[in-house]
Amino acid sequence: MKILSKEVISEAKGVRIMRIKISAPQIAAKVKPGQFVVLMVGASGERIPLTVVDRDDEGITLIFQEAGLTSRLLGKVEIGDVLYALAGPLGHPTEIADFGKTILVGGGVGIAEIYPVARACKEKGNHLTVIIGARAKDLLILEKELKALSDEFFVATDDGSYGKKGFTTDILQDLLNQQPTTNDQRLVYAVGPLPMMKRVAAVTRPFGIKTIVSLNALMVDATGMCGCCRVTVAGKTRFSCIDGPEFDAHLVDFDELVKRNRIYEDKEKHICNLHNLS
Repeated sequence: MKILSKEVISEAKGVRIMRIKISAPQIAAKVKPGQFVVLMVGASGERIPLTVVDRDDEGITLIFQEAGLTSRLLGKVEIGDVLYALAGPLGHPTEIADFGKTILVGGGVGIAEIYPVARACKEKGNHLTVIIGARAKDLLILEKELKALSDEFFVATDDGSYGKKGFTTDILQDLLNQQPTTNDQRLVYAVGPLPMMKRVAAVTRPFGIKTIVSLNALMVDATGMCGCCRVTVAGKTRFSCIDGPEFDAHLVDFDELVKRNRIYEDKEKHICNLHNLS
């Protein structure tokens, strides 16, 4: 679990996104697109889930935004440091098939999570349309890598500093409206902030297009015991860690999930202040 490499890949507007590579050959040998790991930086810290973005014989690559206490502590580790704990791969892998035409939508650090799915879908022969977005140009990540995989590629920024001014969902809406038929559009896959994924579901629902989202629910043990990551899907309680992390976007209760993810905001700010990480 030694840190093999570390770099800042984006930093702007008070946001910093990091990429680290961890020595974990056993996890690397088994992980599939869409799966994640949970890690602890130190013995007294919390466990956080992070999607595996890439892998090789040496280990796994993770990309994360410094936000809460643990992700900020993770951003401070140095090459050669050893994590206290690392477990995975966890969660169900993404269903990969030749769907025909596939649209992948990534927002913010969610762009990193669509990358392994994009690569796997392309290997299966899918016609790939990729839409990525961020608050500003300097916060876009993996643009070159995703563009190389795409048959069609689009960028949106909130402030208009690059690509189309607006949101990824604006581009998605335009693309679907322009198509004379959606019979050959088989899948939309989205990862990003919850409001973005909720809007993706709203855009695709009238077209009847299968839409999958990877949910960033709060997790503690990530093995289905604590119930912290529960989400309502089609009126039933599901756990993101063992039933997901991917679900049918049209069946997810996003409003409930947004409220649940805000439960610990005040406590998170308080603990970050205690550690001088505000």
